[in-house]
Amino acid sequence: MKFRPLHDRILVRRIEAEEKTAGGIIIPDTAKEKPQEGEVIAVGSGARAESGQVLPLDVKAGDRILFGKWSGTEINLDGEDLLIMKESDVMGVIESASTAKKAA
Repeated sequence: MKFRPLHDRILVRRIEAEEKTAGGIIIPDTAKEKPQEGEVIAVGSGARAESGQVLPLDVKAGDRILFGKWSGTEINLDGEDLLIMKESDVMGVIESASTAKKAA
């Protein structure tokens, strides 16, 4: 797939939620909510400041993020459902335990 978001937009693939609860109850598709967690596939070049300077984005391809329930625009590229959203719609980046230990 060749797609490059522009400016401060990012391309995100939703990460599907578990189909079972901790107690082992299977959740049917009709009761599931859309996941609010995703993986960044591609990022734009950055936002432009009033001075004309391009400010790089805080997220990068491969990051795992949390975003709002109604964030982004749903699109279908190459048969895959993806989201295009602005970086400002991202609430935070989920860091794995191994990454957090290395930083400490």
